[in-house]
Amino acid sequence: MSETKHLLFELGSEELPPKNLLKLSNALLNNIVQGLNAAELTFTASKAYATPRRLAVLIENLSAAQPDKTVEKRGPAIQAAFAPDGSPSKAALGFAASCNTSFDQLERLKTDKGEWLSFTQQVKGQVTEQLLPEIIRQSIADLPIAKRMRWGNSTTEFVRPVHWAVLLYGDTVIDTEILSLKTGATTHGHRFHAPQAITLSQPQDYADTLYTQGKVIADFEQRKALIRDAANQAASAVGGLAHIEDDLLEEIAALNEWPVPITGSFDTRFLELPAEVLITTMQTNQKYFPVKNAKGELLAHFITFSNIESSNPESIQRGNERVVTPRLSDAEFFWKQDRKKSLEERVERLSSIVFQEKLGTISDKTHRVIKLSESIAKQLNFNVELSKRAALLAKTDLMTEMVGEFGNLQGLMGRYYALADGEPVEVAWALEEQYFPKQSGSPVATSAIGVVLAIAEKIDTLTGIFSAGLIPTGDKDPYALRRAALGVLRSIIENNLVIDLPELIDVALTLFTHEFDHDVTRTLVTDFIFDRLKGYCLDQGYSADEFDAVLSVNPTQPLDFIQRLQAVKNFRQLPEADSLAAANKRIRNILKKSDTPAAANIGGLVDRLIEPQELALLAAAQLAAKDIQPLLAERDYQATLNRLAALRNDVDAFFDHVMVMTDDSELRANRLTLLNFLSDQFLTCADISKLQA
Repeated sequence: MSETKHLLFELGSEELPPKNLLKLSNALLNNIVQGLNAAELTFTASKAYATPRRLAVLIENLSAAQPDKTVEKRGPAIQAAFAPDGSPSKAALGFAASCNTSFDQLERLKTDKGEWLSFTQQVKGQVTEQLLPEIIRQSIADLPIAKRMRWGNSTTEFVRPVHWAVLLYGDTVIDTEILSLKTGATTHGHRFHAPQAITLSQPQDYADTLYTQGKVIADFEQRKALIRDAANQAASAVGGLAHIEDDLLEEIAALNEWPVPITGSFDTRFLELPAEVLITTMQTNQKYFPVKNAKGELLAHFITFSNIESSNPESIQRGNERVVTPRLSDAEFFWKQDRKKSLEERVERLSSIVFQEKLGTISDKTHRVIKLSESIAKQLNFNVELSKRAALLAKTDLMTEMVGEFGNLQGLMGRYYALADGEPVEVAWALEEQYFPKQSGSPVATSAIGVVLAIAEKIDTLTGIFSAGLIPTGDKDPYALRRAALGVLRSIIENNLVIDLPELIDVALTLFTHEFDHDVTRTLVTDFIFDRLKGYCLDQGYSADEFDAVLSVNPTQPLDFIQRLQAVKNFRQLPEADSLAAANKRIRNILKKSDTPAAANIGGLVDRLIEPQELALLAAAQLAAKDIQPLLAERDYQATLNRLAALRNDVDAFFDHVMVMTDDSELRANRLTLLNFLSDQFLTCADISKLQA
């Protein structure tokens, strides 16, 4: 086994984009690992490091060279390798030349398919130190950087100007150029606390050396954990709990190499504003962690992080307090100004904003959603007038100063302003819930009016954008239609609502006035939503063949689809499942291939069958059909499949003793009618022939 050493690559730069730092770090690690694997260089572990001013990768126990390989090349077939006089042909000589050898050194390779000339040679593996520069350069070139920049007079491009590059293999520097920088063993610490050059002696000492000599915590996850703990301790010191959201925690870790907590305060009068407004202001504009009490109520404190250990932290505290006050004052101004006009008074202004060129304005969308909400509420026996009222006001908070400043508060501010206007509580909550679920895995709307509005708003968007011909392709989905489709499905399924999807889509499509093909669009939207349903079901633990079994019978109600799916999942756990699935598959194949049409009904069939096994199956199938009728009426698909599972012995006996495709055409038709009747009983739930053994 060849000698192994640790490898360290570090690229030092100006401050990297904080929201992309982790993405760049992970990509660099993955690219280097892929490059090493492609070069057949072995190692035992890999780790990425990332700070605002550096990206680094440590590879442990990297082999010193590629393994030596035996390479066998196949040449021309023997019959083409010799001229009529027995001398080597041009093809044979050309093959020998391509292998850098003479004809007499070639061998013969015999296989079941013939005999060829061949040449076997030992290829010595390249040394790791020779391979690494290009692997590193390619790894950097392949980083997901949307816009690269140049600096100075250089033609080099990167996301930010670079200042140093470390490439250390064991205790040896691999001399090369990376982004026009000569590589070495010299890194740099914290910009203010330890700006001097620091010489690295061994790759494995990288993180410890930066910590002790450079005032830099190189490990991103370590910094995140430190920031979380420090924020909690600082909040505890003022009698509260830090409100920490993962996105902000990650961003703060990407902004600081040596994070130091600072606790600040603001005027308690601002606590009269909605807590979400203060939280958004502090998090979005200032990168502060808000502080709450044990009841979850906001306190007049915040936690920020400085990238230096100041000798006068109080000055940093006062500076942050001075900065946050005007931000909160702006929010206070927006709140007071917005409340001078009711949401209803803002309805007219919705006609000034275009939703989509073919679909008209936000006002046009609002009137469509009102009609959709009315239709859905009537179908579900929910309050129609409240549903229409919520739809009328749904987008009015877009006209407020607060939402104009903080777009992420749309809906939520609608709820606050609606309550302030004296609107019914159900309407106010619906204004916020219309946007639920906000992201994958987040809660769906649960109030009756909120559910109606959430479904109506998303169906209008889906059908409208599809009717305008703007169908999502690949990863391009500017109107977030995939999220909207999943939101519709989850809202229906998780609230146990009986809604027919194609019917709802039909209603929505009739509300548009531009020209489009109604039937084609309905099919496209329906298929698009059911494609999202498959992903949802797979995430819930159902298998692809279970989904296909249900999809084959075309249920149009998402809730009904899920109920069937659960029944199929439970059915396949029964001991009869494999046998019946195989039998159904056999039945479907027989019916598909047969030229003899099966009769539409089984009336009088008992007098036209002769074998005891087929008569027994007919009787059992008729009894089962009678038994499952009330079960199907109650949508008890589980009990239905359990009842049909009892047919297993009769089905097995039939196929063991009865020849379906007999020469007697009349008897063959009768047996096909029996099988068709049996198949139809299972298809009342799902096509279990789709289940894989």
